[in-house]
Amino acid sequence: MVKLDILADPACPWCYVGKAYLIRALEQSGDHPFDIEWHPYQINPDLPLSGVDRAEYLETLFGSREAAAKAHVPLAEHAQAAGVTFDFEAIKRTPNTRDAHRLIHWAGLEGRQTPVVHAIFRAYWSEGRDIGQHSVLIDIAEKMGMDPAMVGRLLASDADIADIRDRQAHSRKMGVNSVPTFIVDHRYAVQGAQPTEVWINVIRELAEQAQTPSN
Repeated sequence: MVKLDILADPACPWCYVGKAYLIRALEQSGDHPFDIEWHPYQINPDLPLSGVDRAEYLETLFGSREAAAKAHVPLAEHAQAAGVTFDFEAIKRTPNTRDAHRLIHWAGLEGRQTPVVHAIFRAYWSEGRDIGQHSVLIDIAEKMGMDPAMVGRLLASDADIADIRDRQAHSRKMGVNSVPTFIVDHRYAVQGAQPTEVWINVIRELAEQAQTPSN
């Protein structure tokens, strides 16, 4: 198996697209070589834990609602190619994703990480749910087979907050300044939402390397 470390943020739309492209490649390749682990990276770690109004956030980020809408055009095109749906009108708040990252971490301990990641992305970008809210995260956890009572207790505590913060700081110190970032085999960094064809080629090259006898 080849380790594939993925740094992403559920509040990053390009991470949703990049994840979808990758999953399509894995499905098309069948017996892929990747052992996948998701790592926390908040693009807005200083947001209030309650989040902020989405319309105001976009206006501040892009300068106007018109500019924000224009920025969504290439995103929508890639989303269609990747097979994901964005419902921008349904999204009312931009969340602080600290607790979403904590849930992803706990899901990893149970071997449920990628399905939980997918459910969190879908809840926010396709359903307009506020993934900064504990009730939403608990509901996602329960639907993914996790213990909702346990997740609720953990979210209400300080469990793993320092760990999430330290891992993000380490990634930034190592030079990661944008997401999604994919690190293949602890050696090669692939940044951005790479099309499915790119990942199919990567998987093919890894398979060829594995079949080549070493001297």
